[in-house]
Amino acid sequence: MTIIARLRAAGCVFAEDEARLLTAEARTPADLDTMVRRRVDGEPLEVILGWAEFHGLRITVEPGVFVPRQRSELLVRHALTLAGPRAVVLDLCCGTGALGAAIARELPGTRLYAADIEPAAVRCARINVAEAGGEVFEGDLYTPLPTSLRGRVDLLVVNAPYVPTDAIAMMPPEARDHEPRVALDGGHDGVDVHRRVAAEATQWLAPGGHLLIETGETQSASTAEAMTHNGLRPEVITDDDLYATIVVGARR
Repeated sequence: MTIIARLRAAGCVFAEDEARLLTAEARTPADLDTMVRRRVDGEPLEVILGWAEFHGLRITVEPGVFVPRQRSELLVRHALTLAGPRAVVLDLCCGTGALGAAIARELPGTRLYAADIEPAAVRCARINVAEAGGEVFEGDLYTPLPTSLRGRVDLLVVNAPYVPTDAIAMMPPEARDHEPRVALDGGHDGVDVHRRVAAEATQWLAPGGHLLIETGETQSASTAEAMTHNGLRPEVITDDDLYATIVVGARR
């Protein structure tokens, strides 16, 4: 059976593209066979390759991290419309650091900071934001950040978990079985972490700064409510092509 046929039989919709990428990355035939077997077993393609393409960048990923999604391009694109020169950007719940790295690439002079609670994600983020000279901190939300950042953040970008706890069982196996629960589980309604982020956002945002949170379509009203409750002016933005929703909160 050919590689394409093996992948197609396993349910890979883009079997031809995946076969091409795996073949290009494999160092030996044995290596290729192992990679294909891992993919057939349901491991995310990006983890097998060791990278994910996002906003024109190759983002380093490793097993046990949240893989960047193309829908997060909406957040990056909107952040770029709000950023001024030498913007201070904080990528919170940064995962691999894809959001911050993509923004910094488009905005030379950006001062980039990132934080995540997951050690594997922090390792990847430190690689991915290195070119931008970014600093990455390990810990829960704002806890590990230097106090010198308070009141200085122009763009606070967040891709925190927003899947309701009861819905995780219905996620594709690639995510459910291979990505950390802490990167997926948003609590009973999917908005628990968003509420925690919004509760302290104004302490870290500069005057005129913005909080941008990726969320689900059904969670967007609750995410916006959390921002309003904590002194931000929210706006819900959607992109049907990307199947993406973000909420942008402006500091009052």
